[in-house]
Amino acid sequence: MSERFLGGRVVVRQSETGFRAGLDAVMLAAAVPETDGEVLELGAGAGTASLCLASRQAAVKVVGLEIDPDLAELASANAAANGITGRVTFAEEDIFDLPVAYRRPFNHVLCNPPFHGDEGQAAPDPAKARALQDGGTLPGWLEVGLKRTASGGTFTTILRADRLGEALAALPERGITVFPLWPKAGVAAKRVIIQARQGSRAPLTVAAGLVLHRDDRSYTPEADAVLRDGQGLGI
Repeated sequence: MSERFLGGRVVVRQSETGFRAGLDAVMLAAAVPETDGEVLELGAGAGTASLCLASRQAAVKVVGLEIDPDLAELASANAAANGITGRVTFAEEDIFDLPVAYRRPFNHVLCNPPFHGDEGQAAPDPAKARALQDGGTLPGWLEVGLKRTASGGTFTTILRADRLGEALAALPERGITVFPLWPKAGVAAKRVIIQARQGSRAPLTVAAGLVLHRDDRSYTPEADAVLRDGQGLGI
């Protein structure tokens, strides 16, 4: 089944039974600063975030790594279907056991790690379970992301808001910006984007964030500009 993102500019075929990317992937891509260099995505899935990033930024080159061989193949097919194979490539790799080719600095790194920790019952589908539960490895995801980020570059991730403390404990004390995504005005955030700038000495900042929905559940104009028009978040 294919889904359209960024007002139809990006078409992504996703797994029928496994994890399916959506708003989080688009917001993650929108958080990456403008660059004409290389960007690395850890845990690329079907490639939604990488493809949205490449659609937003014409000069960027993206490398997406995915441990699931079927998803890595699907992501490559999606890149070809969107006509951007030359700028976006995917490979089957375990981010915790990277070959030498990927142990180098990238201008920016992004990841949407598994949604849950080790709590709860795992999904019956093994691939979906791996995508949804990290088994306590969230600090490891963040460590790998930071290690692969060049000096002055950024590492960006999107998480459940209630995992913010867990993430901050694993990140540097400085150079961090927390960007909340509010479901609607006056409601507690359910997602946060965290961006770490490598080598920065700036104190931790909590940004104003973005309100996603109006009271009638339609998107706010600001959210619409990101989700449909491809505007960046400007973190």
